[in-house]
Amino acid sequence: MASHTVPSTPPGPADRAALAGDVVRRIAHIAAALRHQQDGGIAELGLTPATARALHELDPDRPLPARDLAARLGCDRSNVTALVDKLERAGLVERHADPVDRRQKTLVVTGPGRQMRARVHEVVSDSRLLAGLTAQELATLRELVWKVSDGGCPERCDED
Repeated sequence: MASHTVPSTPPGPADRAALAGDVVRRIAHIAAALRHQQDGGIAELGLTPATARALHELDPDRPLPARDLAARLGCDRSNVTALVDKLERAGLVERHADPVDRRQKTLVVTGPGRQMRARVHEVVSDSRLLAGLTAQELATLRELVWKVSDGGCPERCDED
């Protein structure tokens, strides 16, 4: 990591705008690098980013109707059908009749699906890009990222 000298005086309005623009470009670069790294790791698991996200959204302990998964993913139910078909063919998810409304199907994560879901979580939590930071720098970065995201994400943080 390159070390940078921090100016002792606050930047003026023009300098602040240029600085903010540089920060936004660097955040976009980091996001692209993370996405590239994650997509590669997910591909190594034999999944696509979309199927990995769908699997990640399913709670292994609470079967979920496909329409609810579609709502969580913010996509059309027909897209979820294709994703679930892929997950089902891979043995990661099964469709079961809903015990409350037998006309509905719920999505149940299988044993291998639980294992794969844990592996997907490892991939998306991989922090190699941050390896050059000290614990204090990581804590500061986390605080700043949290502040920028307004204490959380106003929209889904994990959109594909």
